[in-house]
Amino acid sequence: MNWAWSLRGMVDKLLGGVGLRRGRASRQQLRIGDALDFWRVLLIDDKQYRLLLYAEMKLPGEAWLEFAIEEKNGERYLRQSAIFRPLGIEGSSYWYVLFLPHYFLLKGLLRTILEKAAEE
Repeated sequence: MNWAWSLRGMVDKLLGGVGLRRGRASRQQLRIGDALDFWRVLLIDDKQYRLLLYAEMKLPGEAWLEFAIEEKNGERYLRQSAIFRPLGIEGSSYWYVLFLPHYFLLKGLLRTILEKAAEE
């Protein structure tokens, strides 16, 4: 669903947001403070295998996206968490209207990450 991501970036730019900032110092290594599309890297924890991103796009609230590798019953799996703190009725409306599209978008993102990791 790259087209949806691009559309969201264009809408964000029109609303005065950062849009889809592409590029960072290194494509191979992510660092705290790096911009990743319209996300900012807040935390990289190599010991607990966590990555926390903060949304800098225009939103009626605040959003975070977290990835963590966890172990359960001797197997490892990738957990993805989308957190949204709505601001007022606009924020709540935004979340409920876009919950289903976000579900499919984030599910596809997780699948793509796992496929790319399996290739390497």
